[in-house]
Amino acid sequence: MTLLGWLAAVSIIATGAAIQGSVGFGLGVFGAPILLLIDPRLVPGPILLDALLLTVLVAVREWKWVRLADLGWSVPGRLLGTAIAVWVLRAVPASRFQLAMGLFMLLAVALTAFGPRLPLNRRTLFGAGTLAGVMGTITSIGGPPMALLYQNEEGPRLRGTLAAFFTIGVIFSMGGLTVAGRFGWTEVKLATLLLPGIVAGFVLSAWTATRLDKRHTRAIVLVTSAVAGVLVVVKGLLAP
Repeated sequence: MTLLGWLAAVSIIATGAAIQGSVGFGLGVFGAPILLLIDPRLVPGPILLDALLLTVLVAVREWKWVRLADLGWSVPGRLLGTAIAVWVLRAVPASRFQLAMGLFMLLAVALTAFGPRLPLNRRTLFGAGTLAGVMGTITSIGGPPMALLYQNEEGPRLRGTLAAFFTIGVIFSMGGLTVAGRFGWTEVKLATLLLPGIVAGFVLSAWTATRLDKRHTRAIVLVTSAVAGVLVVVKGLLAP
């Protein structure tokens, strides 16, 4: 990775981390499509490993707001979704992997933008957890399904519960990627290069969490992600 590419990647990670630390999710939706264009090696493994640090930091900060009962249903779903994702990763040829990621990224944007308002109960928690496991492992974007369920919750409860869920889920996903042969020391080294962005974004989120207009932030994230996702799909279609 060139110096310019690294600076761009760290800036994207910092922006995504600040958004997620403020509104509960956003690192994957905002960062993954753009990072995939900068350097395909950064997705999904490295960004997932970096996301683990961010989710731990947010979960600790918002721990008193975490709804542990919800995790009892969403976490098993995440484990099932991870298993499904491993099967998909093994079935999709390496040459078509970028196209598959691009399509899943657009699905994540569509869910966030047009997903229905769902009740928060055992069934929806398990279902959203499963879908988050599939999408999070394949593309590093596991936030939208869970964010749909918590969109009407108080900010601290949304951030805390999602952070706790993502912390456990990311560990599952990294294990799944390892089993599928898509996570190793190369991904660890790349993730280390991006850590300054995670730290900067988390520190910034302590200030932006009470100041960001959620509607405007959501719109900016979705438009940026959709454009990047389309570019990823086009790039995947043009790949030999």
